[in-house]
Amino acid sequence: MKGMVILSHGLESGPQATKVSALAEVCKALGWDSVRPDYRDIDAPRDPLGIDARIARAIEHAPPQGPVVFAGSSMGAFISGFASLRRACSGLFLLALPTAIPGYAHAFSSAAVPTALVHGWHDELCPVDATIDYARNRSAVLHLLDDDHRLGSHVAACAQLFGEFLRDLH
Repeated sequence: MKGMVILSHGLESGPQATKVSALAEVCKALGWDSVRPDYRDIDAPRDPLGIDARIARAIEHAPPQGPVVFAGSSMGAFISGFASLRRACSGLFLLALPTAIPGYAHAFSSAAVPTALVHGWHDELCPVDATIDYARNRSAVLHLLDDDHRLGSHVAACAQLFGEFLRDLH
């Protein structure tokens, strides 16, 4: 295998969510292992302090050595960035990224690794302008789609972009 991809679902989702499931299929097709940690027990109280527990769980699923990619949607994207600061990784693939979470003391941050973001122009939860600013400041690849926060009309496009991202890593 080429490495491990940690696929993190959003706050009101689970490990069988449509987008992370589609990304898992891409991993399999391209020779990457993947794991989808279940954060639902952490998310149930809807406490911003649970973000730290989510980050810790993502890192726990990463092997101690070898290439790792962190990928996620919404809250899963948010914690993926922070995980990249604590566990060396080869890249980040972030869908519908919130650059801040109300009640959480830290704005989004991530390691300086190859990063691709996918965001909906009409995201009602995470303003697109904040993601554009983040991508610009990092010179990250940014794909803007005619969709809302769930990116539900573009799951196949997200999977295709993820495949291109993984192929470009090696």
